[in-house]
Amino acid sequence: MMMARRLIQLYIGLILYGVSAAMYVRADLGADPWNVFHLGVAGIFSLNLGVVMIGVGALVLLLWIPLRTRPGIGTISNVIVLGLAADAALALMPPVESLAFRIGLLITALIVNGMATGMYIGAGLGAGPRDGLMTGLHARTGWSIRSIRTTIEVTVLSAGWLMGGAFGVGTVLYALAIGPLIQLFLPWFHIAPTKKTASCRS
Repeated sequence: MMMARRLIQLYIGLILYGVSAAMYVRADLGADPWNVFHLGVAGIFSLNLGVVMIGVGALVLLLWIPLRTRPGIGTISNVIVLGLAADAALALMPPVESLAFRIGLLITALIVNGMATGMYIGAGLGAGPRDGLMTGLHARTGWSIRSIRTTIEVTVLSAGWLMGGAFGVGTVLYALAIGPLIQLFLPWFHIAPTKKTASCRS
């Protein structure tokens, strides 16, 4: 029963994360750093956002190999589900014209993103590719998590912006608010690992 609860929470969280990415796109007020990058790549190669999210996630996962970081079921699911959910949500969600509605959509997307992150991390079934890259680099280099995360975020944001990704007020709002939101939601969804679950992940 505990594993079933973890899996349900994991996949709900991943789907909601993908939906929040689509909401950011429809709000059109600036995406989070990774999606600025994804949108930049999508624009250059005329690809769907979800396809780019899956491809970039898979490439980032390859960087785990020299870091000797092991993926979990949540890691592999993260690569696949986020992109599929984002594309499905974009297909169902029409463009928005009203500025007031776009602002409301942006704020809702930010809250949903924070909740979704708390859900999939709290399930404890493996870090996402990007989070695992951060913790893997920390383990191998000894550099601080803050320095590594900042370097990664600034790098992908700069690259995405240069490729024409959607940088704007939403990007700044995400940078300021996502940490506190994850800190708020993570205790709600954290599931303490049992001995059986822990042995399955080791």
